[in-house]
Amino acid sequence: MRFVLLLCLFGSGCTDNIAAKSWGGSTTMEIADCQKVVNVTWKDANLWCLTRPFHEGDVAETYSFKEDSAYGVLNGTVTIKEHCAK
Repeated sequence: MRFVLLLCLFGSGCTDNIAAKSWGGSTTMEIADCQKVVNVTWKDANLWCLTRPFHEGDVAETYSFKEDSAYGVLNGTVTIKEHCAK
């Protein structure tokens, strides 16, 4: 019973980013309108995304930022979606 309670408390305090990074979950990140993804990285439990404004001719894309762990267990995925309504 204590284990179940502890698991519930731990799971309720876990964000999608932490779950994807630490436990092999998946999450989706929506980028601000008309911003192009340049780079993505982790800083502790935070996911940082470097963006720039769309240039003429740019199109919105979807990216998958995937972990490839040493033993192939607990691989996480972050899907990043760009949008531009121009």
